[in-house]
Amino acid sequence: MRTTSLGKSGLDVSAVGFGGIPIMRIGEAQAVTVLHRALELGVTFIDTATGYGDSQAKIGAAIHDRRDGLVLASKSGATTKDAILADVEESRRAMRTDVIDLYQLHGVGEGAWEAISGPDGALEGLIAAKEAGHIGHIGFTSHSLEIAQKLAELDVFETVQFPYNLVAREPGDKLVPVSRENNLGFIVMKPMCGGQFDDAELAFKFLNAAPDLVAIPGIETAQEIEQIAVVVASGETLTGDDANRAEEIVQRLGKVFCRRCGYCQPCPEGIGITSALILDSLLKRFPKGLAVNCAKGTAEGVAKCTECGQCEDKCPYELPIRELLKESGQIAERFLAEHS
Repeated sequence: MRTTSLGKSGLDVSAVGFGGIPIMRIGEAQAVTVLHRALELGVTFIDTATGYGDSQAKIGAAIHDRRDGLVLASKSGATTKDAILADVEESRRAMRTDVIDLYQLHGVGEGAWEAISGPDGALEGLIAAKEAGHIGHIGFTSHSLEIAQKLAELDVFETVQFPYNLVAREPGDKLVPVSRENNLGFIVMKPMCGGQFDDAELAFKFLNAAPDLVAIPGIETAQEIEQIAVVVASGETLTGDDANRAEEIVQRLGKVFCRRCGYCQPCPEGIGITSALILDSLLKRFPKGLAVNCAKGTAEGVAKCTECGQCEDKCPYELPIRELLKESGQIAERFLAEHS
C-alpha cells in the first residue's frame, strides 16, 4: 500500500484509510475481521467519530493488541471545552489506547465556529488535550467550502477533512490548493459520493490523480477494501473510456447530488433538508434502529413542505430540491413500511 504524509502533522499514513461509519451495521466479530483484512492490505489510517454509534468500540476490539504503526483518528461535534474533553476520554476508552493520533472538530458550520473558537470552546479543549498528551494532532471536518477555506488558514489545524469525489469536484479548485499552501493534510470524505456511487474503480482512479490526498471510504466488507486497494496500487488515473464513463456519471449524479453545504437552510418549516436529501445513503450505511429514526424524521419533515422554493433559490448547485424531497419522502415511507 502506498503511503503519504498528512501535511505538517508529520503523520505517515496509507493512501487509503478505513472509514468507520458502516461497521455500525455489523457485529463486532465481523467488524474485527474486516478491519484485520484492511490492516493486512497495508491500511494504517483508521477514522471514526464519537457520533458513529459503537464504531469506536469495534475498532478498539480490532486494534488494541496491534496498535503499533497505526494512526487513529476520531472527531466530535461538541462545541464546548468540557464536552469535547469528555468525548476525547470516551474515544480513548473505547479504542483502548492512551493517545488518539488525530482528533478533529466534526462538521464545523457557519453557526458553530464562534462558540467552538471562543472562551471555554471545543478548540480550547482540544489544545488542552494535546498538551496533556491525550491526542497528537488537531484537525477539522466541514461541508462548507467557505468555512473550510477560512479554517485552513489557521495555524492550529494540521488536517482538513472534506467531501471530494467525481461529482463534488469543487474542492479541487479551491480548498485543495489552500490546504497545500498551508501544509495541511487533506483527508477525503465521501470518495464514493457518500454511498450514492458504487464503482470503486472510477472513484479511485479519479483520486489517484492527487496522490497526496488520503481517502477514507466507509468499509463494511473485506471485498470493498480489497477492490479499492487494487485500484490505488495501480496508480491509474481516468483516461479514455474510463474518463467518458466518469463524465456520464457526473452528468447524471450532478443534477441530484447534495453536497451538504447547508446553504438551503434554514427551512421556514424546520425541515432538515440536507439530511433528507441523503436519506438513501444513510439507510444503506446506518444500523436498523438509527435508519428507522432517520426515515421517520424525513417522512415527518417532508410532510411539512409547502414548496415555497426558498431552498432552491439558495442552492448554489441549482438542485431541484422540492422534487428531491418528495422522492426522499417516498423512500422513507417504503423503508418504514418494510421495517415496521
